[in-house]
Amino acid sequence: MHTNKPDPPYTPPTSHPSNRYMALTSNCCDMPTLFIDTHAPLDILLEAAGYRIRAVAQVLENLAMRGEISSDSVILSDFAQLCAIPLRDGCDLLDVLGRRLPAPVLDGAK
Repeated sequence: MHTNKPDPPYTPPTSHPSNRYMALTSNCCDMPTLFIDTHAPLDILLEAAGYRIRAVAQVLENLAMRGEISSDSVILSDFAQLCAIPLRDGCDLLDVLGRRLPAPVLDGAK
């Protein structure tokens, strides 16, 4: 008969020299499980960011078009969290894009 062994104690990941994988800000605890591959192609990172941001925008637009909405504070808090998670993920992806794109050349800066 197979017996289950307990998981080993958690040790936080050490910083990899290339910083290839960046933990999402929206990870729910100190042990991150969701990461961004910072070396992914720029178009893929942009597509992933846009997808998350557009999904939240669509939900909020649909909500704004409704008439009266009556909800208690717990439901509104849960709804805000539901929108905040993919928005934060999209912002994290945009941050990676911002670091990877070449800095703009300023006029007069020589």
